[in-house]
Amino acid sequence: MADRPPVCDYEGSDYQTSFWEQGGREYEDRVEAIALRRLLTGPGKLMLELGAGAGRNTPRYASFDRVVLVDYSHTQLQQAQERLGRSDRYLYVAADIYRLPFVSGLFDAATMIRTLHHIANVPQALRQVRRVLQPKAVFILEYANKQNIKAILRYWLGQQSWSPFTPEPVEFADLNFDFHPKAIRMGLEEVGFFIERQLTVSHFRMDVLKHWIPLNLLVKMDSTAQFTGNWWQLSPSVFLRSRASLEGTPAAQGEFFCCPECGAELAGDEEGVIPCPQCTRRWSLRDGIYDFREPAA
Repeated sequence: MADRPPVCDYEGSDYQTSFWEQGGREYEDRVEAIALRRLLTGPGKLMLELGAGAGRNTPRYASFDRVVLVDYSHTQLQQAQERLGRSDRYLYVAADIYRLPFVSGLFDAATMIRTLHHIANVPQALRQVRRVLQPKAVFILEYANKQNIKAILRYWLGQQSWSPFTPEPVEFADLNFDFHPKAIRMGLEEVGFFIERQLTVSHFRMDVLKHWIPLNLLVKMDSTAQFTGNWWQLSPSVFLRSRASLEGTPAAQGEFFCCPECGAELAGDEEGVIPCPQCTRRWSLRDGIYDFREPAA
């Protein structure tokens, strides 16, 4: 496991409360909801929500029969469980995105919202996403855009050293990355995704604008500006819808989990433990949350 990329862990964080509910982020939440609604296709059967956190976006996937919430943090999934409840509609899985514990070709759709900016090895993560998706499955991705207007102005004025026009990501804090739009599009295409639509989001993410312009007007302005996404990407956040290539086959009925270490199919749990029949590692099911981060003792 020593060669695995570092993972951003929100274990024990009150991020949902401090950032979203009490952090003055209603504008961002509402414009992201608009972007998701425009990009989602449906109805569908099985949605994979990567970086689900406390389940902020999960209710927006109502057109899917079942949603699998994946996050590295067990406590974030506990918060999602408290918000959404325990039912057959939701499945909670603590896992490493670089080693997703699902058989290939399982899901007919996936989303990754406000998560890619914590990913140190984007190609490796995207390959895993493509592996667990069926042919022609939809993948909605949001990423932090380094080529936004504010970054361009700061660069031209000599207030930042890194260029917003170069393709490499910029790590502005530990495990916090901004990406160039062209690099993201190329990365998706290289692992087998085809871009269908792009939306630019959160154009007016500035405290002074949020203070002086009424929220409903600000949201309406951003909603209109989102349509420029196929032409240029100059906002701090970009949403895009891609579709998986025709390669691969859907998972067989009844197949679901696989061992994240050896890839063997997992049959079921035995009193809260899921044994791997091939490598003998054991994975846990605790309080309704499957845990595939590290083998159980």
